[in-house]
Amino acid sequence: MLFVTFMFTSCRDPGCTGRPPQAEVGDVQQVTTARPGRQDRMVSEMTATALGATLTKLGIGRGDQVIVPSFGPSAPADGARLAGAQPVFADIDPHTFCLSPDAVAAAVTDGTAAVIPVNLFGHPAPMEGLGSIARQYGLALIEEAPADEDLGETARRRVRARFLDSALNGVVVPYVAPGAYHRYHRYTVRIPGNGRPDRDAYALALAARGVRAEVCVPVPVHRLPAHRAVGLPDLPHTERAAADTLSLPIEAVLGERELNRMAAVCNQLGPLV
Repeated sequence: MLFVTFMFTSCRDPGCTGRPPQAEVGDVQQVTTARPGRQDRMVSEMTATALGATLTKLGIGRGDQVIVPSFGPSAPADGARLAGAQPVFADIDPHTFCLSPDAVAAAVTDGTAAVIPVNLFGHPAPMEGLGSIARQYGLALIEEAPADEDLGETARRRVRARFLDSALNGVVVPYVAPGAYHRYHRYTVRIPGNGRPDRDAYALALAARGVRAEVCVPVPVHRLPAHRAVGLPDLPHTERAAADTLSLPIEAVLGERELNRMAAVCNQLGPLV
């Protein structure tokens, strides 16, 4: 089994840089193999191109399968294709929005060579569970290294998130797995109801009241034109999350007054949509 650690952009927002300021092209990240006493070193950038190159350097390519998430950025799937491998989409945990270890285990075949999880919206992927699967089946596990963030801003985002957790009602606030450190690059809630129509109506109602919310993953990767050729896998949690999630603003410019107003607006909308 191979554990590969490198950086790549994992979310479509400016709050998640995916790349530390000191990381430049040619930075070396560590690859630890299962062979005792040996540590190889690899070079990787933070793009789909870099993912493809990393897979190629690991000998993964044509005829191989790489398990990736569909809810999130397309870079893992794009990188697999650039290496000549086939991306295989596995479902997410409906609470954390990260790859589900159970879904990954179910997706493993004789052709599976690697797994590329994503730390989505700031919640870490379940590396312990995925690592167990990688060891069991002899797969490469490509791990996203944490960005070199402003710790003060991360702490402030976490404080704002805790406030919203306690103040909001009528929506499902973000879940944090036991022991996980959520960085809240996005504060992503779920809008109960009939999926996309109710979520979109809720977002429009917020906008009319001056609250800017964003649908971060409007289309799952497996439904994008570049990846539909592999067919439509059964990903019920991915499809549901794409239909009912909405990210509320949590940036630094929001003070206590703005947070209270946003929570009040959201709570007032409960019976309206």
